[in-house]
Amino acid sequence: MTKLEKKNLMVGLAFTAPWIVGFTVFLLYPILSSFYYSFTEYSVLQKPVFIGLGNYQDLLSDEVFWKSLWNTLFYAALALPLGTALALGLAILLNSGIRGLTVYRTIFFIPSLVPMISMAILWLWIFNPEFGVLNLALHALRLPGPDWLGNPLWTKPAFVLMSLWTVGNAVVIYIAALQEVPVSLYEAAELDGANAWQKIRHVTLPSISPVIFFNAVMGLIASLQIFAIPYVMTFPNPGNPARSALFYTMNLYDNAFRYLRMGYACAMAVILFALILALTWILFRATKKHIHYRGS
Repeated sequence: MTKLEKKNLMVGLAFTAPWIVGFTVFLLYPILSSFYYSFTEYSVLQKPVFIGLGNYQDLLSDEVFWKSLWNTLFYAALALPLGTALALGLAILLNSGIRGLTVYRTIFFIPSLVPMISMAILWLWIFNPEFGVLNLALHALRLPGPDWLGNPLWTKPAFVLMSLWTVGNAVVIYIAALQEVPVSLYEAAELDGANAWQKIRHVTLPSISPVIFFNAVMGLIASLQIFAIPYVMTFPNPGNPARSALFYTMNLYDNAFRYLRMGYACAMAVILFALILALTWILFRATKKHIHYRGS
């Protein structure tokens, strides 16, 4: 390296040093520490004791662990496809030349700006079995209104329904992507006699498939880490009734900070990391032939 190249390197490192230090201290070190502590018995108050795979073996026989994992996968399996379909459908409708697009886009986007705690308190009232708006609307339609947060059969569907309220962020992204689809593709499809559904299927969806894939990956990661809203809404007995609303991160939090089983919680964190990594890889592989990038 010449003196000028060395000087440029030092200047570059000086400018990136704050990010490098922040990444190392607040991200890389905690990740590596979690891997190490997952092989230890650690209560925070005492020094960690290495126990090998003991925590992972205990997890395999922990009914609460499997219950929380099932709740989380069930929620993700419903919330992700329903949220994607709703956001995409709203975006297509709003992109069809409707007047006041900016107003509607703002209306749909505002719920995603509401703080999680405020949203949880708001939906506690909406889900109220006696005075909630949702059950009053169902009663007006002469339909039975369930005890959304008191009946184990309805807790997870309630949180899935609640997740659909914040699809506005994805709607805005989809609208931006739809406006980038070349008009010439639609004109060519019309000349070939394509109807509205055929244009959506063969022109719109392939053209914005990278954006759909991006939102699907981000939605998958977010749905597997759901925590704040169900924790607040089921407080002071998080996860009840009958642990039907006990999601994986809630169980992890309880083990770490309520029971001070930090090593056990770190093992759960490692498993969650592996699960997210595996599902994301599967999503990449499953959609590889269906994602169309321009010029490819």
